[in-house]
Amino acid sequence: MSRFTKNLSRRMRLPLHRWYGLRRLRQYHSRPRSLEEVVDWAMNFGGGGYMRVEMLQMPYEITQLARAVEALKPKVILEIGTARGGTLLIWASLASDEVITCDLSDMSWQAPLFTRFPPLSSDCKVTLLSGNSHAPEFKVQVAAALNGRKVDFLFIDGDHTESGVTADYMDYKDFVRPGGIIAFHDVVEKQPRPTNQVSRLWKRLKEVAEVEEIVEDPAQSGYGIGILRVPEGGAPLVRHES
Repeated sequence: MSRFTKNLSRRMRLPLHRWYGLRRLRQYHSRPRSLEEVVDWAMNFGGGGYMRVEMLQMPYEITQLARAVEALKPKVILEIGTARGGTLLIWASLASDEVITCDLSDMSWQAPLFTRFPPLSSDCKVTLLSGNSHAPEFKVQVAAALNGRKVDFLFIDGDHTESGVTADYMDYKDFVRPGGIIAFHDVVEKQPRPTNQVSRLWKRLKEVAEVEEIVEDPAQSGYGIGILRVPEGGAPLVRHES
């Protein structure tokens, strides 16, 4: 099936998928959820087409990261790489003010669902920014959305090439407050795809910063989460490999 045909099919079925997605969201919001329940919902929300919610994460790893973020009592969270919105569902349950999530794809189709992720009792809002995170004008958009505020947690899970993830780190690290967290997905060195090169940046960061790793199985292929806690002087610079 061509991309055009697939997108056309998604658009034709959008009303049904939107109905189902919002129905699932009402079930999710029917009562307060523990952090473990939120993660389970993010893993198993389901749905179809543009309204499908899922995430490619190891439950143990993402739960441990979520606990670290929860301990920050975050006001503002910034995410690079929204994809299917699974991690966004988690961050929206933790931030008190706003989650700004960024993706290369146009998220206008998902907006009616994604922007309703925060718990009903929360004042948190979700801001969706679509565009290339490496473009200077996109960084300006992020800065405008923050309006002078610092981020408590930055999750980088977009471009997984070495140059791409390095650019996202260098471009957005200074938005994070001292004491905040920057986290990366897929830091395990053994990866199923050669274009997944986050481990190369992670290796360089380990040389210049105090970091933590959340890896369920040291022998696993793919996944793994790296945490960098931003010191008073700000997140460190890293060198590019020659």
